[in-house]
Amino acid sequence: MIEAQIEDHIFHRTLKKKWQQIDRGEGIYLFDTEGQRYLDACAGVHVVSIGHGVKEIADVMREQASRICFTYSRFLSRPQMDLAEKIADLTPKGLSKVFFVSGGSEATESAMKMARKYHIETGNPKKYKVISRWQSWHGNTIGALSMSGRTAWREDYVPYLLDFPHIPPPYCYRCPYGETYPDCHLSCADELERVIRQEGSEYISAFIAEPILGTSAAGVTPPPDYYPTIREICDRHNVVMIVDEVVTGFGRTGVNFAIEHWDVIPDIMTTGKGLSSGYTPIAATIAHEKIYDAIYEKSTAFVHGHTYGGNPLSCAVALAVQNYIEKHDLVSQCADMGDLMLEKLMPFHELPIVGAVRGKGLLIGIEFVADKEKRTPFDVSKGVTSMVVDRAFEKGILIMPGAPGLVDGVAGDHVAISPPFTITESEVLQIVDVLKETIEEVSASLGY
Repeated sequence: MIEAQIEDHIFHRTLKKKWQQIDRGEGIYLFDTEGQRYLDACAGVHVVSIGHGVKEIADVMREQASRICFTYSRFLSRPQMDLAEKIADLTPKGLSKVFFVSGGSEATESAMKMARKYHIETGNPKKYKVISRWQSWHGNTIGALSMSGRTAWREDYVPYLLDFPHIPPPYCYRCPYGETYPDCHLSCADELERVIRQEGSEYISAFIAEPILGTSAAGVTPPPDYYPTIREICDRHNVVMIVDEVVTGFGRTGVNFAIEHWDVIPDIMTTGKGLSSGYTPIAATIAHEKIYDAIYEKSTAFVHGHTYGGNPLSCAVALAVQNYIEKHDLVSQCADMGDLMLEKLMPFHELPIVGAVRGKGLLIGIEFVADKEKRTPFDVSKGVTSMVVDRAFEKGILIMPGAPGLVDGVAGDHVAISPPFTITESEVLQIVDVLKETIEEVSASLGY
């Protein structure tokens, strides 16, 4: 029963006895109304790439708001056109058709519909299913949740979900086939081939994947030949390859888009968080020219859209953010600071409850285990992830709790570290020192 002292009008995602109230942000720091300072080592859910409180972004916001904030979709605006051009300059070759939305869930849902429309217009109307992976996250709307593989977040809404197949992720630390790369010959990628054949390739519209996993399996990174193999399988079966870059896009892993680490060009790419660094709600679904051209060869409309998609205010702000990133060479900064952080975190393998440290750029995950040799996860009731996150919070460091179910949909503890790209070397070392102290204290409390 909800206690009477909860007197506000917010429909909370989680009930707590006390919520800290945030007052302002500056650089990589947040300040609450009681004057406490926090180092934002998760960039507000992997979002705030350029840091908080950047004045020149606020100036652009103010200037655009004084001109025009919103127009009906029968008009284009200069900010929308300029941002689309900027994005097209950053994306892998051929990915140049930008469809604006307001958030990551809308972006992945748009990609699902785009793939369907492509198959309809190219004479394959039976293709509708999207294959995705377990321990993945593509969003909270019903289509996006259907594609997602985060068991705990799907559970309450199973009756509404679409019947889409899922395959295991490329999670070498916990290979579901009990094999070791490269002797495994990429059984996890071959599973896509098997499922396409078993379901019937005539029904499979698309395959969607996060190039490097976010908080469902923080920092999990596939082997070098995984995505080239996936690309070849998709091509062979006329399956649209969708890469979900909502977390990883616009520099988070040390390159513009994480799929570039594998030199693979997808058919559709979804983006979000880093597009505006949290200064405005905006996201985008980016289609390859061959997808766009095939749709509009016969059709005159892609019947889909969202009210705020491409609004001038959000586009102007996002463009200012991308220009700021370029001006200050923040993608290179992200790569350098990510290399440093990973180097300093790797010795954590010696800590008694740390099973794995992984990631690229400033998207790094740490996994905790009860038995390092057997890689046994902790009992869920112990709440190890929360113990680490809460203790770090008490020390003034914000890190992201990994979603439950890392191992089998139920068990598995992990955290993500993903600070703004503007972080300095001394701040990286501060995060590492606090995390080491935190994990040692949690280990001791657990009897290690």
